Amino acid sequence: MRTLARTLRHIRLSLQHKKCNYSGGFVNTRKHLIETNTGSVCKFTNNAEFNRFRYLTFTISRAMRAEAAKVTNRDVNGAGPLVEYERRIAAGDLVDGDRFQVDTLRELQRLYEELVASADACRLDRYSASEKAGRSRWLWSRFIPQSSYSPVKGLYLFGGVGTGKTMLMDLFFDQLPSSWRKKRIHFHDFMLNVHSRLQKHRGVADPLEAVADEISDDAILLCLDEFMVTDVADALILNRLFRQLFSNGVILVSTSNRAPDNLYEGGLQRDLFLPFIATLKERCVVHQIGSSIDYRKMTSAEQGFYFIGKDISGFLKKKFQQLIGEHTASPQEVEVVMGRTLQVPLGANGCAYFPFEELCDRPLGAADYFGLFKKFHTLALEGVPILGLHNRTAAYRFVTLVDVMYENKGRLLCTAEGSPQELFERIVTISDAQQSAPRTSSRSRKVDDFDLCVDNELGFAKDRTISRLTEMNSKEYLEQHADMFLAGK
Repeated sequence: MRTLARTLRHIRLSLQHKKCNYSGGFVNTRKHLIETNTGSVCKFTNNAEFNRFRYLTFTISRAMRAEAAKVTNRDVNGAGPLVEYERRIAAGDLVDGDRFQVDTLRELQRLYEELVASADACRLDRYSASEKAGRSRWLWSRFIPQSSYSPVKGLYLFGGVGTGKTMLMDLFFDQLPSSWRKKRIHFHDFMLNVHSRLQKHRGVADPLEAVADEISDDAILLCLDEFMVTDVADALILNRLFRQLFSNGVILVSTSNRAPDNLYEGGLQRDLFLPFIATLKERCVVHQIGSSIDYRKMTSAEQGFYFIGKDISGFLKKKFQQLIGEHTASPQEVEVVMGRTLQVPLGANGCAYFPFEELCDRPLGAADYFGLFKKFHTLALEGVPILGLHNRTAAYRFVTLVDVMYENKGRLLCTAEGSPQELFERIVTISDAQQSAPRTSSRSRKVDDFDLCVDNELGFAKDRTISRLTEMNSKEYLEQHADMFLAGK
């Protein structure tokens, strides 16, 4: 029934689309004839003459659209992320990057030019004639299943924290024509959207195929920022989901801190995840940004709203009150997803106040944090502790919270037991733990060693979190936040 309903929907949309094109072209041409023939109106004596005129009108209309497409292609020629990068450096909007960033921009420029040259074959333009033809063949593809892999491979960018991956991908995305079927989204948000769609399609024969079809109908070029797999539920569906997306012609551009072979390392049932890595490497060019420079730490790194010390909750509440001004803070409720809500202890004037335990020691996740920052632009977080083995789960949630906050350009006001670096000192990767000198006796071991958390995912994520916390408390970031807040008023 789902297939039949989708077939009827596509046929109806196709007929409506063609009807709109024919009648729209006829009305425009008829109006032109009325205006340019001194008020006289052309009358058709029979249906054959009308049909000949309508065919001529459609031919002219299609030719005009083709000419418009050529103009668009001429506009994008000689453009692209590398050109825009050089323009921004010349204008002083960007700091001149290192050779690793320039090498990455060359890869993005190459992909940009390939996409422009193959836009029709990739069905990127949502208004192109080739897409209409593709839709008219949709019914046959239901009876004769066939893959339509894109002739252009995607790009998987990985490298250390703060090396400019997100900035470079955004630079690439912003240069793409607005008429293209494209989407840029954070990986956390993307997977939340996938799970929400799966819930909607419960009961159908293959809900994952339905979700993949919906995503590819919306966007052929999919840009995912911060590709990071830590959840077993995500790991188990990624291979089938992306095989279907790639089969539908989707082109993936992604950034990550980890090489494809290191994704979901040490995760539960990783053997079921390994086919996805092979699929990813088959459909994407893998490029490493080898820079060791963390550009986030090149900001002014002023203290901002990050306060270190214990038992200073009164000080934090005083700062919170200064931010909300004359507004009165009160408990509030935030809608999350699928009918769930998040209780906010105190909120007013776009600012929310939480003790660390209520936001990171409870079973919350990315969906809750995204819901929070859809309503609030500033978070006051009280009492961030030193993270280690005893609060490993809370550390994971804190990393996710910072990721979501950074993605939404949120402002953080917090008290913590130590600097960002000190918060994560007890969290290490397996290789870091192996490189540590072994203790000769139990007496020589520090008390802190018993709280040492050896966790590859957290060990890799901590560098990103430290980098982001540093940037979020810089003068530049806070000024940018203030500008966005004022612009949104």
